[in-house]
Amino acid sequence: MRKQLDLTALTPSNSDEKVGKKPKVLNVIFSIFSSFWKINRIIISLLVLILSLCISACLNQQASTQKIPIKGSATLFFHGGGSSYHAEEHMVKAAENAGVTDSVIRTEVVDNGQVTLIGKWKKNAKNPICEVNYQNNRQLDFKKHGIYATNVVKALQKNYKIRSINMVGHSLGNISIMYYMLNSVNKKGMPRLNKIVNMAGHFAGLNFEVPEDIRQPQNLKLDKNGKPNKMNATYRQMAKLRSIYPKNQVKVLNIIDDIGGKTDETVPNVSSLSLKYIIGNRAKSYRVMKFTGKNARHSRLHENAQVDKALIMFLWNK
Repeated sequence: MRKQLDLTALTPSNSDEKVGKKPKVLNVIFSIFSSFWKINRIIISLLVLILSLCISACLNQQASTQKIPIKGSATLFFHGGGSSYHAEEHMVKAAENAGVTDSVIRTEVVDNGQVTLIGKWKKNAKNPICEVNYQNNRQLDFKKHGIYATNVVKALQKNYKIRSINMVGHSLGNISIMYYMLNSVNKKGMPRLNKIVNMAGHFAGLNFEVPEDIRQPQNLKLDKNGKPNKMNATYRQMAKLRSIYPKNQVKVLNIIDDIGGKTDETVPNVSSLSLKYIIGNRAKSYRVMKFTGKNARHSRLHENAQVDKALIMFLWNK
């Protein structure tokens, strides 16, 4: 019988087909896997970049909002009417020369109350000083003075760790202090008020051509407690401090100047001495200092070397 040809020997087996196809399938799978890996790498890289940017932004924000620490109390100087921070420079320079402070800045206050800080207190500044400058230096709305002073304190608080402050006012600058106290002295979050220097303050009014609510009443007299026999509208407002003045907390130095006739040529002594009644018995201490002579004139008081010494001793015990 004729032997039949085995065609299977000439035809590739199924197993051979599978062996031949396997590399193609693996290549496809590898290609897909590689594509996904590349896409994932791009996504991961983007996520890492976004995360890095977020962390950097957070750190920068934290650094920008971190408050700079200071040592001691910050002292704010308020100039008089028609004046500027230049009137404060003599006293501030004396403090620097005495070594009681090592850092001074200025705040500019525009008429709407917005505050701009000029300069920076250094880290751990010793008893830093702020020279306050009002753009509207003839503002006779006393309530606005309180707003200005409050805004200055808050602006300083945003940048520095201020736990306590002192305030020094000359003439109209005293009104900023009084109305700051009416507005903010007992409010939560405001710094402790330690010491106040009132220089030539016209608390009971002025006896020249000014609006009636700040004009000194005629024939003004004070009783033994400093209470005026007559009160204008602004004095009655300030007298509200008698019930809210921080009890046994604030030390007060009331500086008056007399060139003769119980006046400094601008503010009668009786008006300055009426501060006693406003404070009542609530201050930790209250002292009056009188300066006489040509350098005790109202406009010269803030450039008086004897006054400088009194300030330095009272504020910084030196």
